[in-house]
This record gives sequence, structure tokens and C-alpha cells, in this order.
Amino acid sequence: MWKEFRTFIARGNVLDLAVGVIIGAAFGTITKSLTDDLIMPVIGALFGGLDFSSYFIKLGAVPAGYTGSLSDYAALKAAGVPLLGFGQFVTVVINFLILAFLIFLLVRFANRVLRREEEAAVDPVEVELLREIRDELKKRP
Repeated sequence: MWKEFRTFIARGNVLDLAVGVIIGAAFGTITKSLTDDLIMPVIGALFGGLDFSSYFIKLGAVPAGYTGSLSDYAALKAAGVPLLGFGQFVTVVINFLILAFLIFLLVRFANRVLRREEEAAVDPVEVELLREIRDELKKRP
């Protein structure tokens, strides 16, 4: 069983997938930071607040023993207050759109590089054929 597992892991596509997942997670973290730390504060400032994720609507009552801020989305959510967190949703949607666009640019760039390499590559069969033609031409007087 160990040998089968090792063979399975050694396949190129499994390793590529593992690398892709790890890089994707890191890329997602960078994109989240870009969204949360750079883009959303600007959008929040345009809408009159610095933290766009704090836009929410309370759908239920606050528990009687709650002593935190009534404008802190994370604290209210942790206290079990039903909330409609549209600001957080918008933040996540923008995060997704940025991530999707960056991945699109990355794939587009990779496709262009691969296309250039394919265009520049010479088919080995053609090379062999050209060698045969050259050799035949050398034999002629």
C-alpha cells in the first residue's frame, strides 16, 4: 500500500495540484489583504465610514447580558445577534472579483508564453527531414 501511495503522490499532476493549492492559499491571503487593507478603506471612506465591513442591519434583539459596542459587527455576531452583514458580503464579493481578475491575468500571461514557445519550437520530425534533405544534397555533384 505504501508503494502505491508513493507512486500516486509522485505523479506530476498530484504534485502540481498540491503546489497550486499552496500557492493559491498564499495568493488568496495577499488578495484578502489588498481588499481589506487598501481597497475597502477607500470605498468605505466614499460611503462615509472607514470600515465598510461594519455596515450591517440587526435582525433581532441584542442579548440582555451583552456589554459590547452596538456598532461592532464582529462582537454582535459573536454574541449571537442575528445580523444582515451586507458590508462584509460586499467586501467578500470584491475580494473574489479581484482574485478572479488576477488569476485571469496570470492564466492569460501563461497562455501567451506557452503560445510563443510553441511557435518558436521546431518539430523534431521536420528537423530530421531537413537533415535528410541536406545529406542528400551533399551527395549530389
